[in-house]
Amino acid sequence: MADFLLELRCEEIPARMQKGARAELEKLLRREMDAAGAPIKDMAVWSTPRRLALIARDLPLATEAVREEAKGPPASAPDQAVDGFCRKNGVTRDQLEVREIKGRETYFAVIEKPGQAVADLLAAAIPAIVRDFSWPKSMRWGAASISSESTKWVRPLSGIVALLDGEVVPCVTDGLASGRVTKGHRFHSTGEIMIDGADDYAAKLRDAFVIVDHEERAGIVRDGARKAASDAGLVLVEDEGLVAENAGLTEWPVPLLGRFEDDFLDVPPETIQLTARVNQKYFVCEDSEGKLANAFICTANIAAADPAVVVDGNRKVLAARLADARFFWELDQKKKLEQHAKGLERITFHEKLGTVADKVDRVAKLARWLCEEGVVKGDPDLAEQAARLCKADLVTEMVGEFPELQGLMGGYYAAKEGLPTEVSDAIRDHYKPVGQGDDVPTAPVTVAVSLADKLDTLVGFFQIDEKPTGSKDPFALRRAALGILALILDNEIRASMRTLITAAAHEGGSADAGRPVATFLIERLKVQQRDAGIRHDMLDAVFALETDGDTVGVVLQTKALQDFLETENGTNLLAGYKRASNILKKEKWEAPENLSGKDVSYTAQKAEQALIDALADAAPKAAAAVSEERFEDAMAALATLRGPIDAFFEDVTVNDDAEEKREARLNLLARFTGAVGNVANFSRIEG
Repeated sequence: MADFLLELRCEEIPARMQKGARAELEKLLRREMDAAGAPIKDMAVWSTPRRLALIARDLPLATEAVREEAKGPPASAPDQAVDGFCRKNGVTRDQLEVREIKGRETYFAVIEKPGQAVADLLAAAIPAIVRDFSWPKSMRWGAASISSESTKWVRPLSGIVALLDGEVVPCVTDGLASGRVTKGHRFHSTGEIMIDGADDYAAKLRDAFVIVDHEERAGIVRDGARKAASDAGLVLVEDEGLVAENAGLTEWPVPLLGRFEDDFLDVPPETIQLTARVNQKYFVCEDSEGKLANAFICTANIAAADPAVVVDGNRKVLAARLADARFFWELDQKKKLEQHAKGLERITFHEKLGTVADKVDRVAKLARWLCEEGVVKGDPDLAEQAARLCKADLVTEMVGEFPELQGLMGGYYAAKEGLPTEVSDAIRDHYKPVGQGDDVPTAPVTVAVSLADKLDTLVGFFQIDEKPTGSKDPFALRRAALGILALILDNEIRASMRTLITAAAHEGGSADAGRPVATFLIERLKVQQRDAGIRHDMLDAVFALETDGDTVGVVLQTKALQDFLETENGTNLLAGYKRASNILKKEKWEAPENLSGKDVSYTAQKAEQALIDALADAAPKAAAAVSEERFEDAMAALATLRGPIDAFFEDVTVNDDAEEKREARLNLLARFTGAVGNVANFSRIEG
C-alpha cells in the first residue's frame, strides 16, 4: 500500500473560495479513482492562500484484474439490438457467448479488465481534475489564454507536486509538468523545497514557514487573538468567520494587538467593528464592562523582527478607515431623519409596488391600524412615526458604505435627534427577526412596525404574483413569513390570518391573494413548529376546522392535541375514530341534519347506551372547552369516550338486520365522529 501526495500551487486563492475548493478537489479525485476501480478510503485535504494539497492513504500500487459479465438480448433478437449491445460493452459479435436462460438462448458479453498501475491512473486523473475544477471565478493566463481551450484556474497555476510512494507521478497539464519541487513562504523562504513523499510534506513546509493545515492555522489565529486581548486586559469579540478568513489569508499567521485613537469611540461601536472587520479583517476587543475598547487585533503573515512596525502600519490604515466612518457619522447628522426619508422617493422598491417611500406610507398606515385596533398594544402615534422613519437611513452615507447597518444607524440617528425611545428602538429593531435564532422584538411599538413591514412585503408580492418557487425566493418571502409568525407567537398576538392579510392588502393588487398567503403562512408554520416538535399532521387537523383562526390559538390547540394523542387514551380514541369513519364511508352514510342526541326508541344494548350517555356528556363539554380555549379540558372530555367506543365495537353489531337498529347505530357513530371532529379533524392525523 502507498500514500499519494498532490499539491496544486498557484497565486493567491481568495480566502472565501478555499473551503469550496477543498471539497471540489476531494470530489474530483474520488470521481476519477472510483471510475478507475481504485476507490480512496482515507484522504486529508488542505489549503493555504498559495496551494491546494491532499494526501490519500493506503492506495494499492495496482488494481486487480476484473472479469465482468453483461447479459444481452436473446440470440434470436434483430441484428440492430445485438450490435447495440456489443457497442455498449466494447466487444465484437464473435466475442459473445451464448447461454441458455429459462429455455431460451441468450447472448452474454464477458469483459476481462486487466489490472492497472495506480500511478498511471493518477497520471490521467490529475489533468482531468485541473480541467474540470469548478471555481466561483476563474481566469486564463499567458500566451495560451488567447484560446478558449487553455487551462482555467482561480489564479495562474505555477506548480504541481504529485508523489505516489515517494515516486513522481508523471503528468503534464497545459505545459506544466508534475514533480517533487514546491516553494515555501513568500517572504520567509527562498529557493526550492524537495519533497520526498507524503510523510515529510507538512514538516518540510513548516520549516519553510508554511502551515498547510488550514484548521491548525485557524487555531493559531483564534488562540493568538484571545491571548493578545487577554494580555492587554481586554476580551476578544469572538468572530469565527473572521478566524476562517484570516486563516485563509495567511500561511504563517501571527496575531498582533494594536491601539487606535480614543476619540474614534464616539462613533457607534457597530460601525467601528464593521470597519475593522470588513475593510481590514481585524478583530476588535471589549473592556471588562463589555464596552468597545480602542484596540484591534490584526493577523500578520510574517514573523516580524519588530512587530511594533507591523502594528503601526496597520493602525495607520485602520485610522484612515475610521476617519471615513466618523465623517459619514457626522455628515449624516446634519440632516434629520425626516429629511433623509424624502430621498426614499427616488428608490424603487419594485416596479409594481412603487418606491420605498410608497412602501413606508403603507407600513405607517398598517402599523397605526394594528395599534388602534388593539392587535398590538402600542401607541398608534409612536408606531406611525417610527414606521415613517424606519427606512430613512437607507439614503445615509453610513448605510451606503455598510448596508449591514440599516435600521441600526437609523436608531442611532433617531436617538441623537431626541426622538422618543420607543421610536428609536423601533427603527433600530424593525427588521428583526431576520432569521432562525434571531431576537424577536417584544416592545409594542417595535412589534407593530416590524409586523406591518413584513406583512406589507409578503402580501404585496403575492398580490403581484411574485411567489417563491421550490428553488427560488428572490424577495425573501419565506423569511418574512417566519418573521411574521415569530412576532405573533412570541407576543401572543390574537388576530386571525384573514384579518391581518386583509388589512395589509394593497390597493389595485390581486384580490385573490388572501387564500394563497394564508396557505403559505400555514406551510411556514408547519416548518417552524416542526423544529419545536409539533407534527405537521396535527396542525393540519386543527387548521382543517378553521384556516382563518388566530395562529396562537391554533398552536395551543395543536400542542394539547398532540400531547393527548401520545397517551394511551388518545391513541385508542384515534383508532376508534378511524374505524367509525371508515364504516360510515363504506356505508356512504349521510346522517340527518341536526342529528339528535336522544336515546334510541328500542332497547339499546348496554355498550350502545353507554356510548349514547358518554356522548351526551362529553360532546358539549369538549365544544365549550374549545370555544373558551381550554384545550386540555377539551382533550379530557374526549378521553371519556375512549372506553365507551372500545366497548361499543366489542359488543355491538352496527349493521344489524333490523333497519331501525342499523340506522340508529350509524347515526350514533356519526355523532361520535362529529363530537371528536369539533376538536380537530382526526382524519388528517397519520397513524
